Amino acid sequence: MSKFKYTEAEQHFNNVLNHQSKELSSINRPDITSLEACISESEALLKELGIATDKLPVVVNSEPKKVMRVPSWEELCTQAETDVGTASDLEALFSNEELRINQAALHALNADYNSIHELDKIDVSICVASGILGAVIDILLIGIPQKTPEGLKGGPLSNYVRDWFNERFPEDEMEKLANSKISKVSFDAQDNRHTTEYVTGLSAYYHRLLSLGHDPILGLIFGVYDILTGKMTTIDKTGKIVSQVMENYADRKESDIFVAIAKQIIHFKSDITTSMGLPAPLMALFNLLQFGSIGEEEQTIAEIVQGMYYEGYDFIHFCSMSIPMMIIEVIIRLGYGIKRIKEGNSIKDSIPFSLNREKHPKLSTMLFIGHSVAVAVNAGKIYFTKNPMAINYPQWIAFAKYSYKQLKWVLLEKSELRDAYVRGVIADELNVVYSEIDSIFAEMSKEYTIVIN
Repeated sequence: MSKFKYTEAEQHFNNVLNHQSKELSSINRPDITSLEACISESEALLKELGIATDKLPVVVNSEPKKVMRVPSWEELCTQAETDVGTASDLEALFSNEELRINQAALHALNADYNSIHELDKIDVSICVASGILGAVIDILLIGIPQKTPEGLKGGPLSNYVRDWFNERFPEDEMEKLANSKISKVSFDAQDNRHTTEYVTGLSAYYHRLLSLGHDPILGLIFGVYDILTGKMTTIDKTGKIVSQVMENYADRKESDIFVAIAKQIIHFKSDITTSMGLPAPLMALFNLLQFGSIGEEEQTIAEIVQGMYYEGYDFIHFCSMSIPMMIIEVIIRLGYGIKRIKEGNSIKDSIPFSLNREKHPKLSTMLFIGHSVAVAVNAGKIYFTKNPMAINYPQWIAFAKYSYKQLKWVLLEKSELRDAYVRGVIADELNVVYSEIDSIFAEMSKEYTIVIN
């Protein structure tokens, strides 16, 4: 009984192969050893007589060509089923030794595919070194922001980034911009004096964390929507989602979507360097996580994040923390590209932008390892400092992204792509065989008139 469930087309193919195999084995091939000996003797005699074999007259066969009838595939299938039945098994056509050789060839092809995606020592070194370097930069140069009389201060690199923002967006200019009509938006209520539905925790300190319009990413959706509808959409400190019309801010409503987008961006600009500035991207969503019992005070995740924002974990600090993550990306991609070029690949094929595993089989895995190393070090930093401000939010986002890709690749995609690779190699070899068959048939058919049914 067959080990496999063949499709109808595959079963027809197996039946025809079985039938043709029986036909070939039934052909009685004559022994031409004596004929070859006679030909050799005749050639030797002609040579002794001084007659060159290439000078012999060519005998032209004046008989009409024989007719070769080529049956259709349907006829072949019918003949095969009449001869061998309808349940031929492909494995039955091979000997045990041939099956063993075929199995070994398949294992070799699978091993070849795995070797393409397997990291060598240099690849692993690039990943680990970049991850450690990113972690060291995070610890020594980014640090943990703290409130001081001079404002928020962290590591040297973090301070440089914050100073850059302060120079690019001076406080006095941003204050003038915030007070101008072009930056006034409906979702900017700083307390509940202008709300119709009470928003728990709404204050000058937390209104940007609670209002989705102030989120650097969500604000481009909810903020623009609020400006067009005259509403304010919030997630309060207890995790309750509130969307309400701000009647006292009716003059801040816009009807043109492009004007609303422009006003949203201007409002971002006016808030970016304030003392309680824009939150980190998607930080407002953590208000929904009203569970957990973390630390001595047994705080929920939402309370932890709210406390982090109060202590200075804002958009500018997010930008600072993104630098180690970007350095890991640059080092791994650059190292991967240089190594590919040294291995003989073209510069075009070595540019490490795409994560397509067919073009760059190792790149995604290398990025996963590099960010995993950095996250492991960051987890240790959080554990020893017992301070949630030590969390490198961008690094964890990158780790989550590449972990998902790697898990999807290992569990779902790898086996399918490996099977496609093996089938592709076999198909290429079959094409060579088919080409040889076509050549032989074309040579043989010169003496025949071919009739195809």
